[in-house]
Amino acid sequence: MDAAAAAPKGKTKAKQRYLKRKKERRKLNKNKKQKTSLSQAGELENEDVEDNESSVEEEEEVGEEILPVVEKSEKRPKKRRKLSIQPEDEETVEPVLAETPPAPSIQRLPTPQAALPTFPLPALPNAPSKSTLALQGLDKALVDADIIPPTKTLPISPEGDAGGGSGLSEKMRKRLIDLGITELFAVQTSLLPFLLPSDPMYKALYQPFNPPRDVCVSAPTGSGKTLAYAVPIVEILSSSIVTRLRALVVLPTRDLVVQVRETFEAVSKGRGLKIGTATGQHSFPHEQAQLVADRSTHLKGGSSKVDILICTPGRLIDHLKETPNFSLQHLRFLVVDEADRLLAQSFQDWLIQVLAATRPPKHALEHTLNDLASSTPKSPPYNSTPGSLNLPVPDALAPAFLHLLPYPDIPSFITERKEPSCQKLLFSATLTRDPGKIAALELRNPKYFIVQGSSIDEEEENAILDVATEKFTMPATLKEHMVICSAYEKPLIFFHLVHAHNILNALVFTKSAESTNRLVRLFEFFQNARASETPNPTNIVARAYSSDLPVADRKTILENFKSQKIQILVCSDLISRGIDISHVSHVISYDSPVDMRKYVHRVGRTARAGREGDAWTLVEEQEARHFKLMMKDANHLSQVKKLRIGEQDLTSLVPHYETALSNLKDSYSRS
Repeated sequence: MDAAAAAPKGKTKAKQRYLKRKKERRKLNKNKKQKTSLSQAGELENEDVEDNESSVEEEEEVGEEILPVVEKSEKRPKKRRKLSIQPEDEETVEPVLAETPPAPSIQRLPTPQAALPTFPLPALPNAPSKSTLALQGLDKALVDADIIPPTKTLPISPEGDAGGGSGLSEKMRKRLIDLGITELFAVQTSLLPFLLPSDPMYKALYQPFNPPRDVCVSAPTGSGKTLAYAVPIVEILSSSIVTRLRALVVLPTRDLVVQVRETFEAVSKGRGLKIGTATGQHSFPHEQAQLVADRSTHLKGGSSKVDILICTPGRLIDHLKETPNFSLQHLRFLVVDEADRLLAQSFQDWLIQVLAATRPPKHALEHTLNDLASSTPKSPPYNSTPGSLNLPVPDALAPAFLHLLPYPDIPSFITERKEPSCQKLLFSATLTRDPGKIAALELRNPKYFIVQGSSIDEEEENAILDVATEKFTMPATLKEHMVICSAYEKPLIFFHLVHAHNILNALVFTKSAESTNRLVRLFEFFQNARASETPNPTNIVARAYSSDLPVADRKTILENFKSQKIQILVCSDLISRGIDISHVSHVISYDSPVDMRKYVHRVGRTARAGREGDAWTLVEEQEARHFKLMMKDANHLSQVKKLRIGEQDLTSLVPHYETALSNLKDSYSRS
């Protein structure tokens, strides 16, 4: 016992210091545990306060700041900092919680100011309608065009003075009935009353102070456009007494010139009008002798043997430059048929030169007087009397050209201005809507007539959109088909269509003159191979018609086709415009057209003047996508029916086709 009791007394100072520090560490750990428990209790208490005061928490933002607790002595317990709230307009702190045991303090931040008022997001304006976009930059006259339904007709009555509202004289109505024309088509019902008003003042040959309005006509092929301008020209020019060049008709091809001349001669029979042509088919001196009566250089009013001239643009420019006294100052009508094609090609800037020839030159009076003052006549003037002025005899000038006389033309009013009386008439199945090309025509207050069938049953906005976007109109009696095939099968498909669908009186269009000749030779070899193995074969005659042929041969072939001695006429696009052959019942595009305009003019060779017709287009596989997109862009794809031809339909023709190919190869190798 004594040893055990004495042990504690025998502690060294080092041992005592160690035990003291150990005791202090235990006490410090105990205090730390107590602080942790108090901190957890304070967080639980704050969560309860947030749950109980949720309505206050939605409007205020509370910030918590835990302040450190400073221990002043080891034995003295720590005090908990109080939770305070600092209002927005006060700087003092109001105690809200003061509890023991001590816990972290919480401080609430100031209440924020009210938020700024919110504004709606900016909204995009309403997009303009399709018609508004389509009319951007469009000629206002085109917007105000007269839309004519293609089914509109007007019967021709041989009796009565009014002529049923057509403006035609009784003599003209009887002449049309004699030609077998008993009613006017859509374009004629609207254009004839406009060009032949009841007021005789507007039918005068010269209208220098109130010139007539120009006219633009867009109508489907075969709708009677040629008759629409031939009839009013003959009616107005029949009142003329002196022969002057008063009507000029410009056409793109020689064949079309011949056809239009036949129409004019038929309509003007018994009227005494003289009609001439200039196409380059005859020699230039021969044409000069046929057109101009006096080729001396002193005449300023011109000299003409014809009242109506039908020509091509190239030959017209030749006469304007090289033929003396060939003048356009007396023109009453300037007709541009197939206007889109003529405007797309320059032809030595023919349009600019023709329009310049119809206008009087500027400041010509000063030059004339200067020339007279500087010249001295060597002999007495003809048709002059003693004491008279030494001036040349004036010839007949147009009113707008009177300032070319050697004495001044004094107007009755200072503000008067004489203008040419020439009235421009533009016709086409695909008349251009390009503002630049229309501006080049220098139209005078133009009036548009558009034959368009679908616009009557549509809304007004869609009708304007169709006019602005150049919607093509096809004859109502036309049936359209397309066949998609490979390049090898295309001739075979063509032969199958001819025999299976009994295609006669047909026009077949190819892409070139060479393709035309090759297809005709292949068809002839095929017919010979088939005739040798088929009893009682059908004799089908096919001929080529292209620009490679002489004019006489082309005329003979065309006459034989019209008389149905030739059943199939294979041609290039030479006659795809304007040529009117009444009995054509089928049109085959052996080579598919590259644009919609060419397609419209090709298929327009059939289903003319209310007759029925079929159009067939052979489309190679690599061209199918382009052809369908072209039709879709023109809103016409649904009108073209797809025809499927199986291998079983071609099996019987394959041996004859292979024989024809072999013969064609041999013929080319020999040549």
